[in-house]
Amino acid sequence: MTADPATVAVLLPVRDGASTIAAALASLRAQTFRDFHVFVVDDGSTDATPEILRAEHARWSGRPGLTVLRLPNGEGIAGALRAGAEAARGFPFLARQDADDVSRPARLEKQMAALADDPTLGLVATDAETVSSRPATNGWKRYEAWQRSCRTPEEIARGLWIESPLPHPTVLLRRSDYDRAGGYRPGPWPEDYDLWLRLHLLGVRMAKLPEVLYEWRDHPGRASRTLPAYAPEAFLACKAHYLARRLAGRPVIVWGAGRDGRRTARALRREGVRLEAFLDIDPRKIGRVAQGAPILSADAWLETDQPAAAREPSRPAPRPLVLAVVGTAGARELIRSRLRGAGL
Repeated sequence: MTADPATVAVLLPVRDGASTIAAALASLRAQTFRDFHVFVVDDGSTDATPEILRAEHARWSGRPGLTVLRLPNGEGIAGALRAGAEAARGFPFLARQDADDVSRPARLEKQMAALADDPTLGLVATDAETVSSRPATNGWKRYEAWQRSCRTPEEIARGLWIESPLPHPTVLLRRSDYDRAGGYRPGPWPEDYDLWLRLHLLGVRMAKLPEVLYEWRDHPGRASRTLPAYAPEAFLACKAHYLARRLAGRPVIVWGAGRDGRRTARALRREGVRLEAFLDIDPRKIGRVAQGAPILSADAWLETDQPAAAREPSRPAPRPLVLAVVGTAGARELIRSRLRGAGL
């Protein structure tokens, strides 16, 4: 920790980032908000990164300041972030930056202003622009559009159970909330999604500025594309783990008996969640049994008193949660509309 802690500690893990780390640091040095200190955690680099960081260190003095930590054996991104956060004790705010990305000049200033304007917020992210030498796929375009649609605390809280609505390296959060949630934890799933869900279960309100203040550099070697912890199965396992804790014994009805619904039901059952039934609109599936649960007609279920029973507080048994798990574009919005129409 620095002798006189600044307001914001920026955590920047890097491993073999010789081609990009100077640009990432230059973008931070150009910030209009100056009361911050960068903690670069070199996670076992074997290229010229250490030499570049030594040269960079001479360019930083006063505020903003720069500290370089070296983990010679390579701890992984969660371990590197945890080491950076431990070194940054005393800083009331933590921000993120990736070694292959660029922050736009007003980023930290606008995030700090948002937290000052609304003390009920614990975390503020920003929109990010993807910069890539390859054309974006349709799937990535849909994901980017969905992520940008999640901005208010309510939209983010709802979106968290779908995927991560927060671009990790754009985040700035209060240190007190980070500590309450237990910080970054090395594990079998994404370290950011894991932390967001723990923050959510603690009731921390999160928001996103509707402005592109970060440039996300996409390339084939990016960790989110190559490491098992970022695979779809890892996201699903993380989601099921924390959803089971939020349910606290409440059973589920899964709307969607297709591949996605069955995979999710299986992951929840591994976490001890009781599966009451599946709902579907495909007549070929209705009437069958999957994972020991009946596949019911969604239309028939909505037309009976089942929705009323599901929301009836006096029902003796725990009320089931209807969980929509579908992969078809537009189906989520349709199901949400149908459930709202039934009073759920």
